[in-house]
Amino acid sequence: MKLENMYQEIILDHYRHPHGKGLRENVDAQVHHVNPTCGDEITLQVTIDPENPDRVIVSYDNQGCSISQASASILFDQLNNQSIQTGMTAVDHMVAMMQRTEEPNEDVLGDGIALVGVAQYPARVKCALLSWMAWKDAAIQAQGEESHA
Repeated sequence: MKLENMYQEIILDHYRHPHGKGLRENVDAQVHHVNPTCGDEITLQVTIDPENPDRVIVSYDNQGCSISQASASILFDQLNNQSIQTGMTAVDHMVAMMQRTEEPNEDVLGDGIALVGVAQYPARVKCALLSWMAWKDAAIQAQGEESHA
């Protein structure tokens, strides 16, 4: 199987069978991001793990194209129950991969490396990054809430 076909299958699998989709109650931060060029939307929530304040729990609900929806599912797999620092590193790497300034790193992005082909289509890069930017905003907000608690 060609690498491109394998990546396409990973994206389609996450689109058809999203991981972790669904909103929670009692979260530390919630953001809503919209891609105005195509209408993709995500509501993403972050909760600081009460048993381990270095870890965050991710929840989300989204609608939009297959790239946007698959990317949110991939993000959930990669960042749920991870530290904020791990998440920030992953977000930065995803952005760099989309800008083609860094080679994909499976250790950092997991299935996210399947989105590498999206970088060839500038109009679709925002679709792939929507959930990652929402996670970053929510994590920053949650940290701010935590520091005031």
